[in-house]
Amino acid sequence: MKQVVADAAIREVKSDMILGLGSGSTAALMIKRLADEIRSEKLQNIRGVATSFQSEVLALELDIPLIDLASVSQIDLAIDGADEVDPRFQLIKGGGACHVREKLVASKANQLLIVVDETKLVQNLNQSFPLPVEVLPNAWKQVQEVISEMNGSSSLRMATKKAGPVVTDQGNLILDILFNNGIENPKDIEMKINNIPGVLENGLFVDLTDKVLVGKIEDNVPVVYSPSRAS
Repeated sequence: MKQVVADAAIREVKSDMILGLGSGSTAALMIKRLADEIRSEKLQNIRGVATSFQSEVLALELDIPLIDLASVSQIDLAIDGADEVDPRFQLIKGGGACHVREKLVASKANQLLIVVDETKLVQNLNQSFPLPVEVLPNAWKQVQEVISEMNGSSSLRMATKKAGPVVTDQGNLILDILFNNGIENPKDIEMKINNIPGVLENGLFVDLTDKVLVGKIEDNVPVVYSPSRAS
C-alpha cells in the first residue's frame, strides 16, 4: 500500500518544481521513487526542501539537489505523510518528532499532498493517537501541568535503544497528549497549546492540506484513491 501511494504521489510532481520532501516510511518511498525519476530524466530541475534530518540524509544519498527552507519564498508542492487524517483533512503529525519542520514546509507550500494508508483515516482526531507537542527541555513539566488543566493527559516521549527521552532535530523534547474526548476543534486546540510558554509547536496541521492520497487493499491488490474533503 505504501509503495503504490508513494508512486501515485510522484505522478503529481512536474519538472522545475521546488518540492517539500516529507518524513516517515511512506515519504521515504516517495523520495526513492523521485530519485529514480530524476536519474531517468523524466523529471528535471527538481530541488528539494527537507522536512527532517532523516529526509535530508536520504535525499543526499540519492543525489537529489537540496535547498534550504530559508532560501525559498515558496514551495511548489510538499508531499508528506500523517499519523491521523480526519474527514475535513485536518491532521495529526509528529509520530517521528519532525512536525516543526514539516509544518514550516507545509505552510510555505502552494499545495500540500498527504500520502497515507487507510488505517490513518479517523472520524475524530486524538481518540487513539496522541498529539505530539515539542517543548523546551527545561519547560516540559510546566507545560505538562497546563495541559492537565486543559483535561489532557501527557507523557514525555522516551527513546528506544538509548536511555532518556527522544530529542528532536532542534534539541527539544516531545510531550504526547491525549485529551479525554479527543480533539473536536483542532484550530482552537492548536492555538491554545502554542500559546503555552515553553511550547515550540504542536502536531495539529489545520487547514493546510489540499489533497490526500490513500492506499488500501482491494481484492488482495493495493490501490490508491483520493477522498473528497468533508464540508
